[in-house]
Amino acid sequence: MRRRAVVAGWNGFIGHRLVADLSERGYDVVRVGRTGPDARWDDPAALARAVDGADLVVNLAGKSVGCRYTEANRDEILRSRVATTRALRASIEAAAAPPRLWLNASTATIYRYATDRPQTESDGELGTGFSVDVARSWERELFAGDLPGTRRVALRMAIVLGGPASGLLARIARLGVGGPQHDGWWFQHRRYRGIGDEPTGGPVPIHRSGGRQRFSWIHVDDVLAAIRFLDAHDELTGPVNLSAPHPSDNRTLMAELRRAVGMPVGIPTPRWLLEPALWALRNESELVLKSRWVLPETLSAAGFDFLWPDLGPAIDDAVGRR
Repeated sequence: MRRRAVVAGWNGFIGHRLVADLSERGYDVVRVGRTGPDARWDDPAALARAVDGADLVVNLAGKSVGCRYTEANRDEILRSRVATTRALRASIEAAAAPPRLWLNASTATIYRYATDRPQTESDGELGTGFSVDVARSWERELFAGDLPGTRRVALRMAIVLGGPASGLLARIARLGVGGPQHDGWWFQHRRYRGIGDEPTGGPVPIHRSGGRQRFSWIHVDDVLAAIRFLDAHDELTGPVNLSAPHPSDNRTLMAELRRAVGMPVGIPTPRWLLEPALWALRNESELVLKSRWVLPETLSAAGFDFLWPDLGPAIDDAVGRR
């Protein structure tokens, strides 16, 4: 009999690729989203039928963080992650034949701003503020309760190359402003303040980064490969960092992007210039100013072999695909 996989939040660039990959691997794929097509979030009975008897559940649902953190967007970013994860957990708890494995999206942004040492699953330190609080609430919902028949894994994904984030960065490079992005003074605002039941964080963080903030990333091909690997390795559970083994920094990232798009000029961008530009692009500066230094300790120790371990070739492929 063909195994069944449930992919929730399938209608994004990772979800589309994952549905195709699972189908090629012999799964019957059930797609869950706001409008289905196989089950909808507002139909708990259909969701329960989809989950009961499934072998694998992958939840990628959640409003994109590629937006301005307005009050409405902040609330929806949190709600869309927590509510969908809670709905899946309720369906799994009630299932007569619960899934063997539940993979739930999370984010490597859960870790603190780090320039002193890399953050791993075993000794990483969680940060504070809006994005971290969203990730904490997301994972808290995933790991709540007792699901003895279901292995649960939080996919702490770094910035994924091959999709909207790398597309935005390539666009910046093509415009000739693809130099390093320098953190520094900016007007205080409340968009990055904490959220949820236990909000953390205070003023907008300011770091004199000099464009050396760390950049952790993963190619979308390795996201799919890691999901296949986790599917096959029953010993892996809990949070797992999905990040390439060779993180870079912002200066190197922007230099690789300029090379890939054929733009010889890259004007350095101080924060006072970056903030208005990202306001016009309807994004937040956190994407490029937070120092994310994350290593895939769990995957590496288990023997996972990255398809794209180095930034330059990964950028070439990601930009070429777009």
